[in-house]
Amino acid sequence: MEKTWNNRAWFMVIPVLVLVAFSAVIPLMTVVNYSVQDTFGNNQFFWAGTDWFADILSSDRFWDALFRNLAFSMIILAIQVPLGIFIALNMPKKGLGVPVCLVLMALPLLIPWNVVGTIWQVFGRVDIGLLGYTLNAMGVDYNYTRDPIDAWVTIIVMDVWHWTSLVVLLCYAGLVSIPDAYYQAAKIDGASRWSVFRYIQLPKMKRVLLIAVLLRFMDSFMIYTEPFVVTGGGPGNSTTFLSIDLVKMAVGQFDLGPAAAMSIIYFLIILLLSWVFYTVMTVSDAKSQ
Repeated sequence: MEKTWNNRAWFMVIPVLVLVAFSAVIPLMTVVNYSVQDTFGNNQFFWAGTDWFADILSSDRFWDALFRNLAFSMIILAIQVPLGIFIALNMPKKGLGVPVCLVLMALPLLIPWNVVGTIWQVFGRVDIGLLGYTLNAMGVDYNYTRDPIDAWVTIIVMDVWHWTSLVVLLCYAGLVSIPDAYYQAAKIDGASRWSVFRYIQLPKMKRVLLIAVLLRFMDSFMIYTEPFVVTGGGPGNSTTFLSIDLVKMAVGQFDLGPAAAMSIIYFLIILLLSWVFYTVMTVSDAKSQ
């Protein structure tokens, strides 16, 4: 008997495809169009080919911003992933403490990005901010508007405060999904807490850790609102990441061609690095099974 297929479900998908086309594909094609042309206004365009791409890739400004982006993302991952695992391991698994901890962990994630930047901008000020005033009162020469190291520390601490909760919640979801039989077997064998973590909890968290690493890498690599509100890319260019530099080029200087070329390069870098992260972690996961 020949199997019949019901394709009526595609009619439910068509609105989503149309929405994606207008919100993603069409703007992307517009960016590609701008990246190979030049304009002097009045809607007059001139073919530029790959000139903008060559200019961007040969610019020290681009490579400096890329290095700052990579350094920031690596620092964020090195802090937030171990910290998120540690907090998730120490959260209660039963009782009234569970909803309380989950709500507290979710609170930073509910704050809009621009509000987070404003909070830390005021919090770190040396005249009225609690953090800045306290540090200076203790004899610490802290000023994120003048010292590049202070600016970096402020942005890193701000991002850790804002986004570590995401890693915690993902790790916690992986931990609570582990059957009790594993822990009972480990207890019978007299396994230490480190052995339980190494051979039971960590392998069971690998998939959620993959999601956490990918999400945090992509988000930290595309960070814009928080550092822009806090430092504006300064002092100097010390916190000018690719996203901030791209906005300055497109909106501040109105160099649409170079900005479009830079955004495509930016997108390809994120895509490539995310693919590398995904491939490395999935291969490692497959070998451990």
